[in-house]
Amino acid sequence: MDWQLAALLLEVAWIVFVALWIAAERRPPAATLAWILGLALLPLVGAPVYWVFGPRRLRRRRLRYSGLRALLERQLSEMATGAPLEPDVLRQVRLAARLDEAPLATATSLDLFRDGRALFDALERDLAAARESIHLEYYIWERDATGQRLLARLAERAAAGIRVRVLVDALGTTAGDAFFAPLLAAGGELARFNPPRLGALPSRLINFRTHRKIAVVDGRVGYLGGMNVADCHTVGVGGAPPWRDTQLRVEGTAVRTLQRIFFENWQFSAGACAIEARDFPEQPRGEHRLQILRSGPDRDVYPIHEFLFTAVAGADERVWVTTAYLVPDEPLLTALRSAAHRGVDVRLLVPARGDSLLVAAAGRSFHDELLESGARVWEYGPAMLHAKTLVVDRELALVGSANLDNRSFRLNFEVAAAIYGGAAADRLAGWFEEDLEQSREVSRGRRRSRSPGARLLESGARLFAAVL
Repeated sequence: MDWQLAALLLEVAWIVFVALWIAAERRPPAATLAWILGLALLPLVGAPVYWVFGPRRLRRRRLRYSGLRALLERQLSEMATGAPLEPDVLRQVRLAARLDEAPLATATSLDLFRDGRALFDALERDLAAARESIHLEYYIWERDATGQRLLARLAERAAAGIRVRVLVDALGTTAGDAFFAPLLAAGGELARFNPPRLGALPSRLINFRTHRKIAVVDGRVGYLGGMNVADCHTVGVGGAPPWRDTQLRVEGTAVRTLQRIFFENWQFSAGACAIEARDFPEQPRGEHRLQILRSGPDRDVYPIHEFLFTAVAGADERVWVTTAYLVPDEPLLTALRSAAHRGVDVRLLVPARGDSLLVAAAGRSFHDELLESGARVWEYGPAMLHAKTLVVDRELALVGSANLDNRSFRLNFEVAAAIYGGAAADRLAGWFEEDLEQSREVSRGRRRSRSPGARLLESGARLFAAVL
């Protein structure tokens, strides 16, 4: 066998191996073919790129504990209170329940925050009132004044005998164990989500992060939204104004689902721990109805993505979106454009200056298609816009940690609250209109006048949309 035949056989074997490897990921056909061709024809370039960015699924054993599911899950008929749900709303409720095991829950209290100072003041009051447990899960916990202040409060509560567990993302939070030493010394617990391990794919470091911002106190009070533990949300950094963000505080039966979500990631990160009935106390039903949705790359479905798609596709009056990153996939882009074509009032609010040049450029590459359909886009400034909210028609509001990008939908662990009822939708809609007063609308003329360099950057950045 001469060397040419050997090289040919080696190349054929490589192509077959690559095809089987990529096909096993079950990506969309276009993405599958693109990766196969790239790896087959350019192995020296494609293989390292795929090694870093390719895998989408985090293989992990989902930990289930006796009695936990029965304690948390409730039938829709048991949870429904008050007036009957509208058909469009009921459709979303059923979708979330079937995709995400998210029961229709209630809340006795719902409070929305867009100011970091007010949010952390409220959180500290709840921490001070804790009698059993405090559970926090954050993507970023900075070593700044806000981070130190909250850590000191937690150490005080742990020293007083409260069970305090803190879960931070191993990539998003750079603070070392020395920073958290006061908490550990007081009896609190710390875990890091998905730390890099020897021999693991580089993609596991970049992807598969917990992007959630969760706080649960005594199993009775819960927080979720877009705010990390950082000065940028309270006083700003380097002379810049505080970031514009949104957080939700909730009391009621919905907190049970939030507690369950925390425990799943805690057990994955720290190992098995005792789950007691007192972690999921009975609570009175309230007048507010909502569902807590979670998503992550360890699952075969992406509930937040499907929920957003269905809500936008079924909208009749308005779709008002606030997001830090607007890099929609084809289904969601089609849903937004289709809604605008039907005459729905589609408005999107994004940052004028994002914290990532590549993501911002990729996001702007979608503006032309949206504007041509009749949707309208605004860029918020001068403060950084970090909120992730959605208002659909008059009865649905969504608040959470997920942006409108593939990383939030498929590569990170996210959480969101779908709130049914006019009060929350009206509140977020009012804030949205106030935010537009500090924003500049993107026009077609402005888009046409951008420089050749900006056009090239947008086109290049869009190639990476699947991993942004």
